[in-house]
Amino acid sequence: MEFVRTRGCGALADRMGIEFTEFSVERAVATMPVEGNTQPLMLVHGGAYVVLGETMGSMCANLAAPEGKVAVGIEVSASHTASATSGVVTGICTPIHLGNTLTVHEIAISNERGQRCSTIRITNMLIEARTEAAAAFISSED
Repeated sequence: MEFVRTRGCGALADRMGIEFTEFSVERAVATMPVEGNTQPLMLVHGGAYVVLGETMGSMCANLAAPEGKVAVGIEVSASHTASATSGVVTGICTPIHLGNTLTVHEIAISNERGQRCSTIRITNMLIEARTEAAAAFISSED
């Protein structure tokens, strides 16, 4: 959890109320309130599930990254199978692959009844930190 406190999860995750309750290379757990993260039908917005999943997967990939490397997301997919209308949703993130150049994580997000609402899969590329290549990759997203 020290990594999460030191690094932070970013302004969007803060705005959405995402909070980690468990955090390690092997498993991370985070919650997000339903209130404030809904679409017009008062269900959790699909994009909110993706933000939760991408936040979790990217944070875990950065924790697992070899020294001198940082993780940047290159692909994310989501399948929404249920939803929530109140309370919180909980994501559980587990690694599928932890390599030297790529990581893949799966995030299972459930409502308070334990019903799976969304399954997110994220691939992160591990690039050298503080290099021209990293700066060019990051600035190309602007």
